[in-house]
Amino acid sequence: MKLVFENIRENPINLLRSAGYAFQRKEGEEMSFVKIFSRSGYPRFHIYCHLEDSRLVANLHLDQKKNTYGNETRHHGEYDNSPTVEEEAAKLKSILK
Repeated sequence: MKLVFENIRENPINLLRSAGYAFQRKEGEEMSFVKIFSRSGYPRFHIYCHLEDSRLVANLHLDQKKNTYGNETRHHGEYDNSPTVEEEAAKLKSILK
């Protein structure tokens, strides 16, 4: 689910940390954050984001479990039409407004 937060005045790491996310890695301009629910690391909310001027552009999804296909990009996830992802997006909008 794509989310855009306008007029960001703080470091994205600090902003997302305040919403319960941990910084995972940075590749180029893209940053990765996770919000983990169990010791195994899954399920977890996963955000890929980058800055565009003063806007934080984020893509949010829910990883249900680790990939099982031997392909790093395929996993058991929930995206745009998931009530769980929509609820988390609403929380993020409330916290980061």
